[in-house]
Amino acid sequence: MGGTDIPTRTVRRPPDNAKRIEADICVVGSGAAGISAALEAARAGKRVVLVDAAATLGGQAVNAIIGTFCGLYSNGPDIVRLTYGIADEILRDLHASGAARDRTARNSIIVQYDEIALARWIDKAVAEAGITVLLGAVVRNATLSGRRVTTLEIATRYGDVVVAAEGYVDASGDATIAWHAGLPIREPEAPIFGTQVVLFENFDEKAAGNIDRWEMQERLADRADDYGLIRKDGFVFAFPGHGTALANMTHVETPMDAAGFADTVFAGRDQADRLLEFLRTEYSQAYGSARIRVYAAPGVRQTRWITGTQTLTAGDVRAGRVFDDAVARCSWPIELHDDPARAYWEELGDGHLHTVPLGSLLHCDTDNLAAAGRCIDGDTVGLSSVRVMGPCIAMGAAAAHALVLAGSGSVHQIDIAALQQTIGDNMQRCDPYRP
Repeated sequence: MGGTDIPTRTVRRPPDNAKRIEADICVVGSGAAGISAALEAARAGKRVVLVDAAATLGGQAVNAIIGTFCGLYSNGPDIVRLTYGIADEILRDLHASGAARDRTARNSIIVQYDEIALARWIDKAVAEAGITVLLGAVVRNATLSGRRVTTLEIATRYGDVVVAAEGYVDASGDATIAWHAGLPIREPEAPIFGTQVVLFENFDEKAAGNIDRWEMQERLADRADDYGLIRKDGFVFAFPGHGTALANMTHVETPMDAAGFADTVFAGRDQADRLLEFLRTEYSQAYGSARIRVYAAPGVRQTRWITGTQTLTAGDVRAGRVFDDAVARCSWPIELHDDPARAYWEELGDGHLHTVPLGSLLHCDTDNLAAAGRCIDGDTVGLSSVRVMGPCIAMGAAAAHALVLAGSGSVHQIDIAALQQTIGDNMQRCDPYRP
């Protein structure tokens, strides 16, 4: 019907209006770990439901605008790539379109990326894989039957949803499934600070490029108090030709309550405004006319995590431990954000390699739940090295394939050798870095 006469009707919510969706594997969280898990499971022929509380896919990689893929490569001088799977496709496609570039960072390589290009890559890959996606979807309950998670109750603005799956991947970052199932989980006794990332525009890219990073660090440490800045280190870098610069120079607490999250948003934006004033004043040639283009979603580093059958420790990381049930490799430094004023970095030497055990992905009290990303089991120092996107992609793949192998059985009883063979590239492949 055309014209202006649009008929209406009156409706009421039915008493039991929850939509039921059945799947082989349900993935909660669509960051690097969750996207990897969902795509790997779908490509293995499984029916996959992907759930995220945000209105867009991509997790912090897109919404918090992290801006760099970290942990993909080993430490130099003989740098090799450590993570493959969907990382192959992402790097290939983003480099081909000019939406990614490699940068030397410390003694390794990070990959700077355009968050819009990454978001669209994820959208298209998920659609092509035939994955059922629930956005703006908040898990409010998880049901257990014995040692198995049976259903998730999910709230959306369009109505309630019940997802029933054979296996579940918790890539939420907050151990959401385990928490709502009433399972034992871990949390830090002291806060691990997150970051309010911002994008600047209308700055002088050439002048900004001439600023010595370490001199800026020293000046920030010396003058942060004058501008009311809490954090006294961090960095700013431009994406050449894109007209934007990313700033990661703030610390904000990450409270785990509903009202506290809003406080985090407001505090983070206030710190971002103060940072802009610092840059405008101290580096007027480069940033004198700069303005904030985007306040990213608050970046979160560590909140809650599962109680696994294995805890990844600081000692494991420092010793370069290779576990018998290893499912991911990493060389990223220990990067701990427990001090509001600065980050603690502990460099790991050239050729250093540590691994993530499958046991840290598997909750000790369930048979069909695997975690991936920053909510695996570890101490705060150990987790600070492996929660970056490289090992998160590898962990997502491992979690998905562990559940595929388990089927209706237990993830604790799968053939580890068969799993490691399936994810063999992430365990054995070492392509030399080529600029």
